[in-house]
Amino acid sequence: MLLVVSTSAQGVEEAFLQSYKLEQETRYDEAASVLIKVYDKKSYATNLRLGWLNYLSGQLMQSNEYYDICLKLKPLSIEARLGKTYPESSLGNWENVKSLYLQILEIAPNNYTANLKLAQIYFYAGEYTKAEKVYKLILNQYPFTFDVVIGAAWNNYYLGKLREAKILFKNALLLYPDNESAKEGLNLIK
Repeated sequence: MLLVVSTSAQGVEEAFLQSYKLEQETRYDEAASVLIKVYDKKSYATNLRLGWLNYLSGQLMQSNEYYDICLKLKPLSIEARLGKTYPESSLGNWENVKSLYLQILEIAPNNYTANLKLAQIYFYAGEYTKAEKVYKLILNQYPFTFDVVIGAAWNNYYLGKLREAKILFKNALLLYPDNESAKEGLNLIK
């Protein structure tokens, strides 16, 4: 029995190794096929990997299905929720994407990615007041991180908080001195 388990585990390890090699060659369907040969519906790792590979190959519905299996296996999984945001975004299901980020924040309120992406969703939807609340949180946690600083700068600009926006645009230029977005923001304020 031990030999069978060892051989089976070795087959799974080899399939994962092969799938990574095929992914590097952008042969996503083949990378997924290798894993399907050793597929176990109860394997979180295999389902997570298949979710990613199906997303890369444009099989968005299948990708979602694999991520859903992951969430049944590990209901608190943040990585499966983050993974599921990719096919949902590609499908244009922005309410589902927002819901996934909110679920992540229920589990881990200070999750950087979920907070940043949620702030960006609010910003692009023109919901600047909602975005401001999230940007304030992550700006306090990551005060010198470009995506946070530039996002908060533009959000403040659209809220009419030009003094705050100017400070943030200048901070963005400290991070990336030639950044066109930060330069544009400063020029609009002058």
